[in-house]
Amino acid sequence: MLPDADDLPELLLDLAVPHEDINELVAGRRRLAGDPGALRLVRECVQELFRGPEAAGHPPGLDNLFASAPAGLDGTFAVYVFLAALPTTLARHRERGIPAAVTRRTLADLGRQMAIHRRRHGSAGLQARNWLVRHFRGELYQLGRLQFERARHGQRTSAVIAAAGLDVAPGTPCLNLHIPDFHGPLTPSACDRSVALAREFFARHFPEERPRAALCHSWLLDPQLRRYLPAHSNIVRFQDRFRVAREDTEPADTEPVQFVFGDPDLPVAELPRRTSVERAVGDHLRAGGHWYIGHGWFPFPAE
Repeated sequence: MLPDADDLPELLLDLAVPHEDINELVAGRRRLAGDPGALRLVRECVQELFRGPEAAGHPPGLDNLFASAPAGLDGTFAVYVFLAALPTTLARHRERGIPAAVTRRTLADLGRQMAIHRRRHGSAGLQARNWLVRHFRGELYQLGRLQFERARHGQRTSAVIAAAGLDVAPGTPCLNLHIPDFHGPLTPSACDRSVALAREFFARHFPEERPRAALCHSWLLDPQLRRYLPAHSNIVRFQDRFRVAREDTEPADTEPVQFVFGDPDLPVAELPRRTSVERAVGDHLRAGGHWYIGHGWFPFPAE
């Protein structure tokens, strides 16, 4: 189930795992392989990861199982689960004819999440463990600057989109759009290219799903950002792609702090002001304001 110890370093490099984490993961594999109970837990996690139909909109969560990891391996245990799941993931990609380059760039999000963990905590570990379930189930793909997740419309959003004239209903296929970190500026040209790649990709590899809309749920769609950023900024132009699906009333202040500064628990008074986005996020919070998750959509294929 686990990769051979001699093969593990190259496999980790293929998954973009930070170099400084590789020796620790190789050593941990030896310990894990000698613990029958831990190996059973890995198998149980993999079975749960692939449980149920794909792209149902609610991938299984593994946090309860991850919490049972052996002491000393709890920070990296999820990495071994995804490594054990990798052969099934690759088989699913091959069945769909997914290009090897798309597979590599998609699964490299594992290394990205380890880099985020190290930036925040200074140690090997995996940030957002449940987030990667989507990648390894074959539900999310990196296509250029953006990630696109196969999903299903919910009750509220489908009603808004149907009222705009699109043939959608609760449970029909859609795409959730995500913006990964460590991938350069969110330029309009890069986003245009990603949407064009997604249009071709899903028509070719998932022709039966025919999503009619792409959705995004992100603090980057909070319209308050327009008060701080110029109209030609990448973020404002990204917002211009979307129509409003709904508005949240529950503050989500830690979201921009986490994604802009790397740690949601940083004291607001100490947030740096080096860039226009840092100044926007920090100054708004210091003035007593709140940030909210924005919910937007556009027709897909894009008009």
